[in-house]
Amino acid sequence: MSRIQELNKKISGQMDPDSLMMSILEVFTESVLIPEVGGYYTFVYYPKTSNFEYDAHPLVAVTSIEKWGFRAINFHWGMARQYTWIEVIGKLHIVYPEEISELRKIPFAKFSHK
Repeated sequence: MSRIQELNKKISGQMDPDSLMMSILEVFTESVLIPEVGGYYTFVYYPKTSNFEYDAHPLVAVTSIEKWGFRAINFHWGMARQYTWIEVIGKLHIVYPEEISELRKIPFAKFSHK
């Protein structure tokens, strides 16, 4: 069974972004601390910056690695964002290219304002 098939079984009927994200992290267990440019990932994010709108459950394509963190296209926002190492909670969970379109259909984005 593919990871997407396993995830779809697990999330059937769920609509809460936190529950959806927990299910995704349970299925997408392959993870890294440092992403690769061109790689796809999802992770939990909590910024330290106040007065800032953010996605707590980003789904991204990494475009550059920096000393302070990384830049990536966030598929939930549809635009480039910056992520600092200290604000990534835990690890980045690897998403394979063939899984991106299916994950984009799942409403696990969690837009918040700090």
